[in-house]
Amino acid sequence: MTVTIGRRELLVALGGAAAAWPLAARAQQPAMPAIGVLSPRSPAVDVPLIAVIRQGLNDTGFFEGRNVTLDYRWADGQYDRLTALAADLVRRQVAVIVAPGGEISALAAKTATATIPIVYMGGTDPVRSGLVPSLNRPGGNITGVTSFIFDLEPKRLGLLRELRPNAATIAVLVNPGSLNAEIQVNDIQTAARSLGQQIDILNAGTIRDIDAAFARLAQMRADALLVAGDPIFFNRASQLVVLATRHAIPALYSRREFVAVGGLMSYGANSDETYRTAGVYAGRILKGEKPGDLPIQLPTKFELVINLSTARALGLDVPATLLARADEVIE
Repeated sequence: MTVTIGRRELLVALGGAAAAWPLAARAQQPAMPAIGVLSPRSPAVDVPLIAVIRQGLNDTGFFEGRNVTLDYRWADGQYDRLTALAADLVRRQVAVIVAPGGEISALAAKTATATIPIVYMGGTDPVRSGLVPSLNRPGGNITGVTSFIFDLEPKRLGLLRELRPNAATIAVLVNPGSLNAEIQVNDIQTAARSLGQQIDILNAGTIRDIDAAFARLAQMRADALLVAGDPIFFNRASQLVVLATRHAIPALYSRREFVAVGGLMSYGANSDETYRTAGVYAGRILKGEKPGDLPIQLPTKFELVINLSTARALGLDVPATLLARADEVIE
């Protein structure tokens, strides 16, 4: 039996088949890998840093929305939310978890999974903090970059004393809830004793605590302020800079971002280098490398940044020796 199909019927049949082809092709394409981003900070703070992580991914051939997706989770400064946020990323079966914002987010991710690779961006020695057993071969499912942001507190105290050599008292703002708080305070106290410098520790773990700490700062008449490195303080950079300006207190911070919004001075690792490296590591893991075989990367450059406009507003003459060593001077 011969079946005759007219031209119209043939075109309709072909059209239907053609419409089905892309659907079938799409069905056969593998799903894009997802990278979970677990941050203790807020989206507003992290936006420029996430852009640098994307640059690192781009360097390894991964582009958000094209061949990889990024799934974001922010704790907005509420550390107790990190565990649940990490568990949510694990349930979504992301291929890699990128954990900026220090060891606290890395530890939350580590608690949630022993199999999904974790790339963290920390601020202290990860061996000293117990995150990994070795810098060269971290083993397990964790690797990343450390900026030693917390281990530089003695150096920052020395710089602040160089700025205010006659300071009777230097106040130190610390988050008592930080995993690194005890180490930070001990290191600063040891450095203060060697310098013969009187210090006063101010504790602040919430927005309300920060306001109360500055109220106390005004009462104690401190000559300068050292803001210890902590994700909560980075999340409230603008608030801290405004309060320091209002109280006319010379303050030194852990990151350039504080100085960019009007802070006086900072000393720390280059943030762009840290975050781009984390993006590169995430891309390498997506290509099949094991996190435990990737060495913890260390900073290659520490930056001293000074805001001369803020110094003038405070009536400070920045010593020529400090200006000469500055990597960046903001006019």
